Amino acid sequence: MFRLRSVNSSLRRLLHVGTVNRDQVLEQLRVCSVEDQVFDVVGKNKAKLTVNHVSWAVGMLWQLQKERPQMLRSIELVKSHPQFLTLRVLAENKIALMDDLMLVDVLYSFLRLNVDAHDSLVQQLVSEAWLRLDRLPMSSLSKFAICLSDQLLQHSPLMGHITNILDQKLSTIDEARILTSLMTSVSSLVSPRLRDALIVRADQLLDTMDVSHYNNPRRVVQFLRNIRHSHRPLLEKCNEIFLRNIPTMDAENISIIVGLYQSLQFNNCDFRLAVKQRLTELVDSSTDPFSFTKLFVALAPMAREEIRERLEDTALLLADELNAHQALAIAVALEEIQSRNVSLLNKIASVIQRNLPVYKPMDVARVTQALFLLQCHNPELFTKLRHTLITFLQRSIIPYEVVMLTRVLSLLPHPRLDEVVISRVDAVITQCGLNDLNTTALAISKWMRNDPSYRRNTPSLYIRLLQTLNLCGRERLQTADRLDLLLEEVKYISGEWFEEMLVEETMITLQRMMDQIHWTNVPELSLFLTRINHLCPPLMDRMASVVIKDIDKIHHSTTYATLLPFSILNYDSVQTDELYDVCIRRLTPHISSFEPHMLVLLAYALAVADYFPEQIIREIFSVEFLGTLDAQLETLPDTLVIRTRLRLMELNRAVCLECPEFQVPWFHDRYCQHLQKKGNGSVSTAQQQIHKILGEVLDGINHVRIAVVTPYFYTVDFECILDKHLQPLPYSEPSRLQMSGSGKAHWGSSSLENIRDELPPGAQRVAVDFLDSKTFCKNSHHIKGEVLMRKRHLEILGYRVVQIPHFEWNSMELSTKDAWKEYLKKKLFQELSSERTSD
Repeated sequence: MFRLRSVNSSLRRLLHVGTVNRDQVLEQLRVCSVEDQVFDVVGKNKAKLTVNHVSWAVGMLWQLQKERPQMLRSIELVKSHPQFLTLRVLAENKIALMDDLMLVDVLYSFLRLNVDAHDSLVQQLVSEAWLRLDRLPMSSLSKFAICLSDQLLQHSPLMGHITNILDQKLSTIDEARILTSLMTSVSSLVSPRLRDALIVRADQLLDTMDVSHYNNPRRVVQFLRNIRHSHRPLLEKCNEIFLRNIPTMDAENISIIVGLYQSLQFNNCDFRLAVKQRLTELVDSSTDPFSFTKLFVALAPMAREEIRERLEDTALLLADELNAHQALAIAVALEEIQSRNVSLLNKIASVIQRNLPVYKPMDVARVTQALFLLQCHNPELFTKLRHTLITFLQRSIIPYEVVMLTRVLSLLPHPRLDEVVISRVDAVITQCGLNDLNTTALAISKWMRNDPSYRRNTPSLYIRLLQTLNLCGRERLQTADRLDLLLEEVKYISGEWFEEMLVEETMITLQRMMDQIHWTNVPELSLFLTRINHLCPPLMDRMASVVIKDIDKIHHSTTYATLLPFSILNYDSVQTDELYDVCIRRLTPHISSFEPHMLVLLAYALAVADYFPEQIIREIFSVEFLGTLDAQLETLPDTLVIRTRLRLMELNRAVCLECPEFQVPWFHDRYCQHLQKKGNGSVSTAQQQIHKILGEVLDGINHVRIAVVTPYFYTVDFECILDKHLQPLPYSEPSRLQMSGSGKAHWGSSSLENIRDELPPGAQRVAVDFLDSKTFCKNSHHIKGEVLMRKRHLEILGYRVVQIPHFEWNSMELSTKDAWKEYLKKKLFQELSSERTSD
């Protein structure tokens, strides 16, 4: 009896303690369904609100807003509520008590509730998160990166720190949402190496995610847009996910994806048809300015005439309700569809004129261009637009902004441009890239044609501005008289502007100073010629003569740079063999003193030229050297490490194929498989054309394979098998083009084993390679050394190699399908038949 009473007493105490320990404030917050209820709980419990209560309340306020359509959100009302200030003060005072996840969540919610980025609360939250950055879980790191992007801190050191963490922990990310959010946030900071790794990882995670979460592929496409990289396989994978979700998408999401596709110039027929159908279904329900603007921008360019007229009629009815940016979006869409609805155009123009002070420089440029191309007849508005453009231009210090404003100003009719504006353009022109320089040149040329004073004043301001584009470079080249100084000046110069505007003048200048080529400056000149990929026989003959004559004076370590253009650019002359021989003799006694990675690079350059000095090869592939190389690579920059490992693999392959007597083992299987997984190569338009026409030439697509991996991991663009009568043999597996996770085009059933099946007697395997511009010297159709080495190797592997230069395939002579077919027939059958006869 006493035991039973004791047990009952204990239970009552436990139940009482459980009731007392219940967090009643948190329970009240959890059942709130509107913002006023949240604020009521906060107001009644100010004194006992914990950090958990504050976090929950702030998160609840944003969640309630998030669940509503954009037009029904009341964020400004929330911000103006007295208890919202209470939450802000309490949050700022309790930052130190927040755990890592809570810290980032609170920051995210406050920013979504439009708390100013310069507010002390936001700044302290950001500072605290920065201190904890290295320990944040990837989910919180992803959300924090979004917060920084919201504050326009994409280029900040803090975002750079996040990019570095992403680089180090990329392989640990298993959620597409986390990865894609990070990708869009750090897109302005990723290196090519990290870009490729992100693309590969994103490709993998898209295969494992719930396909209904279409925001993940949307962020992938946004990332590709941000880095201006149209990665076709990944885009197509994202597109497949979008296609599954279009029936449930709203106009806003569809409009975003359509805009991203336009920026990337990615078109997909199935996507556009599905989008058109879905948007047409949404016409009746899109009656508010926000959703209708999104619908109009996405649907108008692809809608039928009757639907377009209906959209324009609705736009006219809603025009007075549009805000500044909605009116801008409608104007740009009207330009795209070349609308001639004068009533709508005038109405939109009046809304724009009323909101002109709201627009930023790039907005004014876009709206001016749209209205001008739409032939809007509103002189007063264009006068205001021109004045606004000039005002922005005079104040702007951003090159791309100056160029955009300048280009749009040149559209407007005006006899001449103010000298102060020309001075502004002149001040930034040297900072512009090639595209901006070309744009500016077009604008200046248009002003010249329209300014009547140009014919009377020579040289005019316009001419001087155009001359600024290349005057300094040309003057320096034309007045240069010392080769050493010129080589120092062009040591690091590169880019399209130099290549298109100054490279020819540079080569003329170098030839003018050929008598100054000396054994001391040959290495620098060699590196320069290799870097600009420019073959100049007179210069290279002179360099070879100097090296042969003064080889004993040349330091052995410079032989790599000296030989590089001869090897890479595939230059062959009467002196070439002697040049290689003297350089090999010069460097061989000093093999042990070479930096390990430099010896690998040197040996690769020699291998490209078909030289395999046995002493160098045996040194490199000794166990001791490879151990030393591994140790050294741990201390080198990643880019150099990647390059050296790639060259070691290619050298290993070359030695195994061309010098089997050295008995060097092939030990790069795993490395090559890793490269294949990380690769992001895609099938070009020309390759797709060749593939399709090859199928017709060979009597069926099942007679040709694409992206075939050979032994030693060469990837052949196209492969076919011809019997002894030059008739194509079919492959046993079906020929269906797929894209692998690495971005490589491949046949789903192909593998290394079945590719190397024994051929019938007399049959031959044919490799068809499309040679793009990278395989040739820039100033000629001279093929480069690495392409010839690849051809040698494929022939050793048993292939007959057919090469299709890009300048032949894309020539005017091959502008029809029949011409392409005849070209391929000649390459495949006539040339191969001639080779057999000669054999």
